[in-house]
Amino acid sequence: MSAPRILRLRDVRERTGLATSSVYDLIKRGNFPRPVRISARSVGWPENEIDDFIADRIAERDARVAS
Repeated sequence: MSAPRILRLRDVRERTGLATSSVYDLIKRGNFPRPVRISARSVGWPENEIDDFIADRIAERDARVAS
């Protein structure tokens, strides 16, 4: 099994379509994965957590359509 990949903010924004301010607002509200510290001035997000976030949004959409 390979080690989890860490995504930088640019990659997170690209994958989710969210703006930087939206990412941090969602984190503040507890609705987005919290970043992990990479170094003193760098953070990133585990790729699998971002993938799960996206999958959850799709599942929520599908649940609304089905009801």
